[in-house]
Formats: sequence, C-alpha cells, structure tokens
Amino acid sequence: MPDFRAIFSQIEDMTEDIIQLHRDLVRIPSVNTGFMPTGDETPVCEYVRDWLAEDGIESEILGRVPERGNIIARIEGRNSAARLMFMSHTDVVPVEEEEKWTYPPFSATVHDGRIYGRGASDCKGLLAAQLMAMRLLKRNGIGLRDSLILCSGADEEHGGRYGFGWLAENHPEKITAPFAVNEGGGTPIEAAGGLTYILGVGEKGRLQVEFEIRGVSAHASVPWQGTNALYRLSQLLGRLQSYEPERDTSTSLFAHLSNFAIEHAPSRGNVDEIIAEVSEDNPRFASMLTALSRMTITPTMISGGIKSNSVPEQIRLTCDVRTLPHQDEGYLRSELNMITAGVPGVSYEIDYMAVPNASDFDTELAEHIQAATAMALGREDIQWVPAISTGFTDSRFTRPLDIITYGFSGSHPDDDPMLSNAHGTDESVGIASLVSGTKIMLALACTLCGAE
Repeated sequence: MPDFRAIFSQIEDMTEDIIQLHRDLVRIPSVNTGFMPTGDETPVCEYVRDWLAEDGIESEILGRVPERGNIIARIEGRNSAARLMFMSHTDVVPVEEEEKWTYPPFSATVHDGRIYGRGASDCKGLLAAQLMAMRLLKRNGIGLRDSLILCSGADEEHGGRYGFGWLAENHPEKITAPFAVNEGGGTPIEAAGGLTYILGVGEKGRLQVEFEIRGVSAHASVPWQGTNALYRLSQLLGRLQSYEPERDTSTSLFAHLSNFAIEHAPSRGNVDEIIAEVSEDNPRFASMLTALSRMTITPTMISGGIKSNSVPEQIRLTCDVRTLPHQDEGYLRSELNMITAGVPGVSYEIDYMAVPNASDFDTELAEHIQAATAMALGREDIQWVPAISTGFTDSRFTRPLDIITYGFSGSHPDDDPMLSNAHGTDESVGIASLVSGTKIMLALACTLCGAE
C-alpha cells in the first residue's frame, strides 16, 4: 500500500490545482433545461479528456447525440476487469434569476473558502475530486490490481436518457464493475458529541405528474360566458398546498436515530414531533427526516392561456413527485384521486423517471468507504448511518446491473451542507470538501482496487 500520509500531504499542497480544475469545470455552462436541444455536455467531456491525457489516462466520449457526450476513462489494473467505478454527471440545472446571485453563476468565484457557481456542488465538485484522485494515482506510480473506471454522464438532471440510462442500455460493458460511488450521500452531521456520516444506499422514486385543467373559452370582457380554467387551477393548487401525506418511518435512517441522541422510537404518530425537536439545532437533518417520512407532491411549472383578452380554456400544471420505496403508482393514483375529487375539469398523466431503489448497507464497499474516510480525516470516531436520498441520481441505472452503488461525496465535516444550495441561488462547494473528497476517493481506489 502507498504511504497515505505522504499522499494526503501532497493533496493538501495541490489545493490550488484542485481549485483550478473545479473552476474550469464550472465555467463550462452545460445547462440542461430538459427540452432538446439542451445540455451540451460534450465540451465538459472534451475538457476532461484532454486533462486526463496530460497524465496518459485514456478516455472516450460516447453519446446518443454528438453534443451530449458521456466521458468514460480507465486506469487499467493488472487484471483487466474493473472493480470500482467513480460516477458523476456533467449537466447542471438552469439559472432562474441570475440577478439574485452574489456572483455570476458561471464565474466560479472563490470567496471565503468556497467556490460559487451553478454545478459547483451538483455535481462538478465530486467530478473534480475523482479526476484529481486519478491523476495522483498516475503521478505517484501507484499500480492497481483491478481496473478503475471513471464515468461522468449527461442528462442526469432530466432522467438520464442521454446519459447513464442510454449507456446502461447500449454500452453496459463500459460501466461494468461490482462497486460504484456516486453523488447522493456523504452528508456529515455532528450529533451527540460525535461525527456521523450519511451513506446513501438508495433513493426515493421520482415521477412527474402532468395535470390538465379544462374550462370553457370566452371573451375576457364577458367572462361569465365561459369557465376560467385558472380558477379551477386555483382550487387544485389549494388542495395540493393543504395535502397532508401519510407519515412513514420504515426507511433505514429511522432505525438509527439513537446515533443522533434521539431516544424516542420513531413512528407515524410522533415523527413530526421528533422533527420539530431536531429542527432548531440541526435544520439540515430535520429537513432530511421530513423528506424521508413522506411522499412529496410539489407544483413546479404552469402553462396555459392563448391571449390576454381571452378566458383560458386549458391550463397545464406540472408537479414533481418523490415516493418512498413501498409507494407504487397505484398508491400515487389513489392519493391524486383524493386530492382532485370535486375539482371539475381536472385530469392527469403520470410519467415515471425513477423507481425507488437501494443497495445493501452491509457490503465490502461500505467497509472500504468507512476505512478510507477515517484515514483521510484522521478520525476513528465516525459513526455511519444508511439512508435513501431524497432526490434521484444515476445510481438507479447501475443498481439493476448488479453494481452495488452508494452515494458518498466525501464532504469535510466542517463544511456546512446548508451552504451548498444545490439547484438554488448561490450554489457553492467548500474547498475543504474538494480536498477531503480527493483524499477519500484516492484511498478508496487504492484499497478496493488493490494498490500494488
């Protein structure tokens, strides 16, 4: 095994290089609106290809369409079969109101120990750490027993149809390894006087519901001659706002609340009380408990109307839905039927983007992540708790390929996760987390792939 203490010191000395790499990635605006043409992830792939080539690491760009490439790189081991895959994605969500940002969203501005920009935390921070880990493996002459794959996919933010979903269907041999580490976990939480990391073993389901609200058109000067679909939309929105989803404490995190000095046995009846007690001192954890104890139905987009002087006859409302593992389409339909009962002119369609999915917690990969993190942080007091992610990731494409996949980004324990603002204004990543993530990814590759 290599001298990890010396390599960790080397990583710290290369902090400016890590910052530069990350800033270069953020400055490439690979924005995915969800509507073609969009994404344009190939320029990120080309940058990564050229950056890796500086150290003799070979890669290829594969894509369903030329402008939406996926970058796949390998460090070959003595055995040609890969044992670990680094996963991430290159696309980022749009910026809604740029004027609200403290710094331009694609400037990658460095301020007070953080790098600001769209995609800084989701997901170019993880990509930067994984790339730097691969570079340091090569520059330190560390050979591996088993091969290491890096794959950063397109289109994660809108279903993966041009990214990991397409790769899994058309090129599964390119992303084949028994283990993979991706986004969707690795949140550090200080609780009960110790440090606990959330290991992302799975994720909620993600569906999109398209409501159609119909009325009767008329001239706006005589609105009583028609039926305004907007008023019916108002009724529906009111129902959605007042909807109280069923509480549920069956996901894995709730079996480990004693790690956070929560002594009450969680149940449907008391989970809101537990969340209220936690929220004052740990709002991030309270938010996680809230999301993992219920299905969410969130209105996100509205379209409709044809002219300012015409009563609108048709309105479309899009809702984002996140389901718990046991909540299938039938369950969702029963809830939607209850919500829409009595509101005239409303129909809906459901589009699945991700079904709930998970990997086992007690695996060799979990053991190696725990050991690598302890080494990188120099701490032996870390507790580990399995949890499903509130969002969906590309891991849903690798788990059906029998790849044990965890979400773990290697965030530094001193980095406040509330500051990341993924998908929000002033998205950022802590530089300390880029450094700790690089250390952890390198140590994980060495121990799991067998450094020689």
